[in-house]
Amino acid sequence: MQISLAHQVALITGASSGIGHASAKALAAAGAAVVINYNRQAEPAEALARQIIADGGRALAIGADVSKEDDVERLFRQTLDAFGSLDILVANSGLQKDAPAVDMTLEEWNTVIGVNLTGQFLCARAALRIFNRQGIREGVSRAAGKIIHMSSVHQRIPWAGHVNYAASKGGVDLLMQSLAQEVSPQRIRINGIAPGAISTAINTQATEGEAGQELLKLIPYGRIGDVEDVANAVVFLASDLADYIVGTTLFIDGGMSLYPEFRGNG
Repeated sequence: MQISLAHQVALITGASSGIGHASAKALAAAGAAVVINYNRQAEPAEALARQIIADGGRALAIGADVSKEDDVERLFRQTLDAFGSLDILVANSGLQKDAPAVDMTLEEWNTVIGVNLTGQFLCARAALRIFNRQGIREGVSRAAGKIIHMSSVHQRIPWAGHVNYAASKGGVDLLMQSLAQEVSPQRIRINGIAPGAISTAINTQATEGEAGQELLKLIPYGRIGDVEDVANAVVFLASDLADYIVGTTLFIDGGMSLYPEFRGNG
């Protein structure tokens, strides 16, 4: 079945690379106008915007740090200035600053929480304010707005040496569910996606070669995920095909969250 997001506007944070980049590309292919947010990497975001426009779509790259309230407000204001509305938010921005807990600095903790959790709150709040003003746009979508929170399998699986990251993703899970519980009566749909091991340009050392073979021991399905695996789910959750899915996290992990290391040890 062909999914059409024609006449809708999507904002994807952290979209200069990886999952965000693939999600922006997939949403544009489904017909949405896309705002490609980036923090430091302007060129890949701007190149994707140029590609989408050349292919007949609508796109704009906007730089903003989602952990800063003023940046977030400007990002959403510029989105409305450019396209006049907003229908879909993919709250994707995230980062890691790994260290054993005894060595982790407060700056490393605060930076990760600031982007991964506070940033998702600030973006969701800005989107909700727009959705409430717009209401349901008849003939465009059955929902007044859709938010997709990008989480991780580590909202469920503890991760030693990454306590800031795991805590941020655990927070994203209950942020998503609590927001969904709060705003679903306004016909605003909020869901989450929890990717597992996904091959991107920044984690090739962990997903290729000998390290990749070790990683496969944790993935029952027997392969590393591609960014398109996640992007396809983003398009689905943003569409009317998912209109009765509310407050749910879709794990895209090849079975990693099934704790396969316990096979045969029960």
